[in-house]
Amino acid sequence: MGSRSRARRVAAALGFAGLLCAVLGVIMIVMVPSIIKQQVLKNVRIDPSSLSFNMWKEIPVPFYLSVYFFDVVNPNEILQGQKPQVRERGPYVYREFRHKSNITFNDNDTVSFLEYRSFQFQPDKSRGLESDSIVMPNILVLSAAMMMENGPMSLKLIMTLAFSTLGERAFMNRTVSEIMWGYEDPLIHIVNKYFPNMFPFKGKFGLFAELNNSDSGLFTVFTGVKNFSRIHLVDKWNGVSKVNFWHSDQCNMINGTSGQIWAPFMTPESSLEFYSPEACRSMKLIYKEQGVFEGIPTFRFVAPNTLFANGSVYPPNEGFCPCRESGIQNVSTCRFNAPLFLSHPHFYNADPVLAEAVSGLHPNPEEHSLFLDVHPVTGIPMNCSVKLQLSLYIKSVKGIGQTGKIEPVILPLMWFGESGAMEGETLQTFYTQLVLMPKVLRYAQYVLLALGCVLLLIPIVYQIRSQGPEDAASQPSLATQPDQLSSPYTPLLQDSLSGQPTNPKV
Repeated sequence: MGSRSRARRVAAALGFAGLLCAVLGVIMIVMVPSIIKQQVLKNVRIDPSSLSFNMWKEIPVPFYLSVYFFDVVNPNEILQGQKPQVRERGPYVYREFRHKSNITFNDNDTVSFLEYRSFQFQPDKSRGLESDSIVMPNILVLSAAMMMENGPMSLKLIMTLAFSTLGERAFMNRTVSEIMWGYEDPLIHIVNKYFPNMFPFKGKFGLFAELNNSDSGLFTVFTGVKNFSRIHLVDKWNGVSKVNFWHSDQCNMINGTSGQIWAPFMTPESSLEFYSPEACRSMKLIYKEQGVFEGIPTFRFVAPNTLFANGSVYPPNEGFCPCRESGIQNVSTCRFNAPLFLSHPHFYNADPVLAEAVSGLHPNPEEHSLFLDVHPVTGIPMNCSVKLQLSLYIKSVKGIGQTGKIEPVILPLMWFGESGAMEGETLQTFYTQLVLMPKVLRYAQYVLLALGCVLLLIPIVYQIRSQGPEDAASQPSLATQPDQLSSPYTPLLQDSLSGQPTNPKV
């Protein structure tokens, strides 16, 4: 009976261990989702103690700005009224560095900050040098001409004479560096002297001059520490909750986040909304599909067809008008009244007449659409590529000789893509703490439950196998031997009660 007693003890111990495993597995199934949610909430809020705070403060993801210029092939012919022909040049790639400063936590669960950006040319990633020459429209001359279109003829003639004296023409030949970061132009000094409020800049003029080594405005966003429901949403930008560039309250609203991180626990019904100071408006991206980035599950968000649609196609955009063809947005009201338009590159997803009016444009979704891949549990972007085009409306203005016989056309100036993907140690830390560990916990809870069920079967199987017909007949009845219950747990219970080993009599 000694071997039978030991076997009974082992079976009882395994059954007890199985019970513990099963109970622990059930507890984990109930508690783990809540624990994971609490950890995510704790680590995505804007708080110095959170896991993502340093990532938010000093973005570790390497961002690159890729710029493509539309080199005008036939400027003289355009002045004679012919169709413009352009040739895409680039990319000219810049490493983009971002860091936040003046970080101030406020009493109303918000934090204010300035984010500075600087750019460093990357010749090894570029197709060309900053010294390359590009022929493109003279934005200052053609913009000034458009502003004076309805002005008195005498003033137009004076302007024509001034342009001629200063050597200004409708098209210019400038280097990439000058177009990007600024060039001296005598017209700027003349205009600033006699019309001090016409241009917002006082020195050099360049398409990206205002962005380099400067901030994008004072953002105030909700931290999510006290009230999680508004986490990362913009409260104010430069002290206001809505801008005054547009013609409707809806278009002027500052909605969404600052464009770097969104609320966690996304679903396919979620959208990505953010305020862009460069576009002077809020934008909303919509869910497209699920994906995986370096082992991390993602949701891909893309621009809806209505992002740059005109008011007749999409009535809520009426506030951005005066509009032209659908697919381009007039940004003149926030760009010193110059007739500038924002769109997707090559007029992708716009009215086909725009691309047909300029030779050399080839819109396609693979190269010219934008996307953001976001980890849905945390709301942190893993991979992104945001692409936009800047175009200028040009035409002949009667009385201003420099505009010749230019036929009205939206002429692309350049398009750029900002891209970034999480990598290196940051990616590994993110994967380990926010993907791998929750996955291990999820698997562990079911493994424990399954193991517990298997171990619980051992004493039951042992009991059935040890209770043969002869043994069952020779067992004393429960009525006469209440203290000798035939169960594999009995010795274990007796040991725990008496503190002495139990040796059943034969």
